[in-house]
Amino acid sequence: MTGSSTANPFAAREHARSMGGLKAEAMPTVPAAAAVDLPPGVTADTVVWDEVIAAGGYAERQLDRGACLRLTDLKGDGCISLLVFNAERPVERLNIADTLKVQWTGYLQSGRLLLSDMGRVMASLIEDTAATHDAFCGASNQASNARNYGDGFNHGAHPNARDRFSLGVAKFGLGRKDIHPCLNLFKGVRVATDGDVVLEGGPFAPGRHVTLRAEMNLIVVLANCPHVLDQRAAYSVTPVRATAWRGPITPPTDPIRNATPEALRAFLNVEDYFCR
Repeated sequence: MTGSSTANPFAAREHARSMGGLKAEAMPTVPAAAAVDLPPGVTADTVVWDEVIAAGGYAERQLDRGACLRLTDLKGDGCISLLVFNAERPVERLNIADTLKVQWTGYLQSGRLLLSDMGRVMASLIEDTAATHDAFCGASNQASNARNYGDGFNHGAHPNARDRFSLGVAKFGLGRKDIHPCLNLFKGVRVATDGDVVLEGGPFAPGRHVTLRAEMNLIVVLANCPHVLDQRAAYSVTPVRATAWRGPITPPTDPIRNATPEALRAFLNVEDYFCR
């Protein structure tokens, strides 16, 4: 550190303090209630999380039952990989296979549920202006990024989603064994008639968003890295904004809750869980 203005603790302190008030493109809003440009009907006093997740970045948060989380693809080339855990008992987590087969679909969209491996609804997809998501391919990893970009190291120029997950889950005392198959948002795949998996990779129009409603107390972990099937030579991904706010517990009359027999049973299983 010879010759650096931060070579001694006094200079380092002055340098650190001089950074106060600076704004970056990707950073959390602190306090969250200072967030602006909120979704319609959302007031600042209900906001519990507001953060722009950088390209190649990650984020994590614990959300209470009833909270809503909006993810906005700010520039049209974001790719959010999502993990979800029961905050009270993290051994219960998102089960992608059950999420698809129980709802008789391969493609998630507004009105669908994210189901746990214990038959309970973890979150409802209450709004979706993107409709390009992927529940098949999982997260990128160091090897896949190395093949695509020549490097996939977690702290290098081309971080991968799985290693970003490892940083996020560690904040809650979890490890690599807890990283389960994820849901990818904003980049979709379609299964062709010949069985080929086709990426719907964009880029798309900026501002598309997805809103999830927490149906139990959740840990949410997000990684914003290029999709594992993205064949572009450049590491291409853009920032995504996460905004969460408090809301009421889903009422018995909710249309998503009552949309299908399978949905109703998943909600009843949650209600039984909270009665114990």
